[in-house]
Amino acid sequence: MNTPVSKADSLGVIGLGTMGYGAAVSAQRRKFSTIGLDISPQNIRRFEESGGTVARDIADIAAQCDAFLILVVNAAQTEQVLFGDGGLIHHARPGSVVIAAATVDPALPPLWEARLAEKGIHFIDGPVSGGAVKAEAGDMTVMASGKPEAFIVAEDALAAYSGKVYRLGDKAGPGSTVKMVNQHLAGVHIAAACEAMALGIRAGADPHQLYEVICNSAGMSWMFQNRVPHILNGDYTPLSAVNIFVKDLGIVLDAAQKLSMALPLASSAHQLYLGAAGAGFGQQDDSAVIKLYAQMTGIELPTAKEGP
Repeated sequence: MNTPVSKADSLGVIGLGTMGYGAAVSAQRRKFSTIGLDISPQNIRRFEESGGTVARDIADIAAQCDAFLILVVNAAQTEQVLFGDGGLIHHARPGSVVIAAATVDPALPPLWEARLAEKGIHFIDGPVSGGAVKAEAGDMTVMASGKPEAFIVAEDALAAYSGKVYRLGDKAGPGSTVKMVNQHLAGVHIAAACEAMALGIRAGADPHQLYEVICNSAGMSWMFQNRVPHILNGDYTPLSAVNIFVKDLGIVLDAAQKLSMALPLASSAHQLYLGAAGAGFGQQDDSAVIKLYAQMTGIELPTAKEGP
């Protein structure tokens, strides 16, 4: 199908959770026409309170936008948005573009690209990284792959919510492959940070001093610097939950199995997240992996600070 190619000038963000909300408010702040959609009344209210406009449903957002950023939790939710009853494939205009940003099996985006192409809808495999702070600052990294014409349509929309867009290939798939590798590293680094902090506490080090020293030493990682303050503050409000890494490292290990490749570090980290989820911490921040070590060793973790 010959599909129109012109730059999108309006963005529909479907999924207003931690990352989606940040993307939407960033695009809005940059004066890019932005509309949000979420099934959570709380998420909708938060976006509206920031000055955002929300759609009633997918048909409504498709009628108003020509680019769509899907920032939901997993592949199943992405497929529901794309192909379910009332999904984008039934309502998006030919020539519009869909950017799928959830972490998924890299084998799926090429299938989505082909199905949408039958309806004249462009597609970009565009997972993101950066966390809540970078999302709200409009500074996320986008790991994107897709056909050149899809990038033409999505160019301004991508710039509206990101800090850096990497073009990784001229078809869907490489974006999710690179994100999978990122999640391998992120999951292992968080698990290692929790284990290291548990070791230091068990050996008698002051956790606050330990954090400060490591952040200025060779053992520091971005994840250590970002996640350990949650532990020090005793605040496990989920910015990224334990269950996210149960899923994401599961994707990593499934892909590795297909490649006949052993990943012992990822496997060990996955077991820690599974253990933390099994212990009841699955909905807590991923730094709650340290609670598993606390149960095993009896160490006392910092507690939440009381208000004035």
